[in-house]
Amino acid sequence: MVILPAIDIKDGNCVRLYKGDFSTVHKVAEDPLETAKRFEADGASFLHMVDLDGAKDARPQNADIFIEVAKNTSLKVEVGGGIRSLDTVEHYLRHGIDRVILGSAAVKDPIFVKEAVKEFDDRIVVGIDAKNGMVSVEGWLDSSSVHYLDLAKEMEKIGVAHIVYTDISKDGTLEGPNLNQLTRIKQAVSCNIIASGGISGIGDIRALKELGVYGAICGKSLYEGTLDLKEALQAAAE
Repeated sequence: MVILPAIDIKDGNCVRLYKGDFSTVHKVAEDPLETAKRFEADGASFLHMVDLDGAKDARPQNADIFIEVAKNTSLKVEVGGGIRSLDTVEHYLRHGIDRVILGSAAVKDPIFVKEAVKEFDDRIVVGIDAKNGMVSVEGWLDSSSVHYLDLAKEMEKIGVAHIVYTDISKDGTLEGPNLNQLTRIKQAVSCNIIASGGISGIGDIRALKELGVYGAICGKSLYEGTLDLKEALQAAAE
């Protein structure tokens, strides 16, 4: 299983939110590049980065930060937030980003997702973020009438290889991931599932490993010190 430390960017700062609520934003680290280098030094190979301003504004706002991290570390960086065009996808991939995450676009513009997958194959990741099983869009500010399993199946048909699944009610809570929903999405599709939201400690990493998901995104737990990255990487590799 792959462990992906997370860096969320708002106004150029490393921040965390509670359940995706922008009013709860708080700074968790001084410098994105230094934070990424710290994760790299601890043995991480992957990094999950989110443009929170981009997600809210439906266009990239912090692209230079992500590209700087990709250029100055050996980490495989995946980026999401506000990506709505093939030009943006191509810009990121051409400048050292390993994978691009499409979220709201999966609901609002599946044809764009299909074109992106056709052109860039498994470098396209789809992010499915749900509240009470229903997909949220536009930086989690809007709800849709789409069930997370229906969207996952649609993305599988398009040819999407990787899905990041987040239960918004768990995100930033340190209450543990939603193993029930993760089990259901894993059984529903053949895509690689990356678990996001709620991971608190090493027990959660072991539970996700046992579940057989492809990857686990760890954010608040690393900043709060409830999870040791080296220990998580070791447990994931066992």
